[in-house]
Amino acid sequence: MSQSTMLAMILAGGRGSRLKDLTKKVAKPAVSFGGKYRIIDFPLSNCANSGIDIVGVLTQYESVLLNSYAAAGRRWGLDTKDSGVFVLPPREKADADLDVYRGTADAISQNIDFIDTYNPDYLLILSGDHIYKMDYSEMLAFHKEHNADATIAVIPVPIKEASRFGIMNTDEQGRIEEFEEKPPVPKSNLASMGIYIFNWKLLRKMLVADVKNPESHHDFGMDIIPGLLNDGKSLWAYKFEGYWKDVGTIDSLWEANMDLLKDKSGLDLNDNTWKIYTEDVAGLPQYIGPEANVNRAYITQGCVIEGDVTNSVIFTGARVEAGAKVVDSVLMPDVVVEEGAVVTRTLAADGIRIGKGAVVGSADSENITLAAKNVKGEE
Repeated sequence: MSQSTMLAMILAGGRGSRLKDLTKKVAKPAVSFGGKYRIIDFPLSNCANSGIDIVGVLTQYESVLLNSYAAAGRRWGLDTKDSGVFVLPPREKADADLDVYRGTADAISQNIDFIDTYNPDYLLILSGDHIYKMDYSEMLAFHKEHNADATIAVIPVPIKEASRFGIMNTDEQGRIEEFEEKPPVPKSNLASMGIYIFNWKLLRKMLVADVKNPESHHDFGMDIIPGLLNDGKSLWAYKFEGYWKDVGTIDSLWEANMDLLKDKSGLDLNDNTWKIYTEDVAGLPQYIGPEANVNRAYITQGCVIEGDVTNSVIFTGARVEAGAKVVDSVLMPDVVVEEGAVVTRTLAADGIRIGKGAVVGSADSENITLAAKNVKGEE
């Protein structure tokens, strides 16, 4: 194991209920993104690019697809003799109602024996459902430079949105003095990114004590981090300045996809210096028909475009038939928009068919329309 024996654990067990029907049958980290990727490709690729060899993926809800996908470590170059991606579902318990991770800290507690196998100096804990590119080795260098017990990655957010996040209040040097979980009146705008580095021996002691505490939520934000602060431990905020988005809602997932169309969004999936690895799916080249009209679009391999596409992201295998119009929309893999249909400000889920002449979404709608089921068209 490299990087001063730092091991990564990706929390990928969230229900993702705000993504509605997109997560009815698949876990949130397995949701499609950016033409040909899945959300979990980002933290896994970051680990591979940062030189982290051992990664545990903690799965839970609707995890069948995610389990098989993440277990193929070769996709991220993590399948050698000294590296690997390990899928870690909750342990079975006598009480079926408890066959889940009770919180983010409990997810790590249930896997202490796995972590102890590698005896790391540091444990990196990641959320499995954010879109960003980050060098964790730089965060580790910051952690060691400040002789920290724990380091939490933060990103400035608009103060009006800060109440949606865990907020870190720091001194002028960046040492964390207070942590507030979704405060109604935030004191700062430094939002936790759900990325933590802990000294493993200290965290292990905290987790063992937390398991025995009947009053605990078994959560990093509500229990472990406040406990470290109460004990006077050294916690530091690592300020991240790149692209990062929590894609927990239909609107935010649509926005992150649409950011691929912007020149300076910071989300460049063609950057060979920090590659985002994914499943290598063989497919035909994209086909743009002679009567098609394409204006400012992100079109992936295997797509067939015979209609009009404007300011939209079209995933692998999607098809826009002649006379159809797709505007300000995201079409996930294998979506078919039939002849004469009009799709506007919409996110269309994998494999659905929008029928001939159907109208989905509106340019005037405040929120993005989710099309998660086939839309009937003209007979």
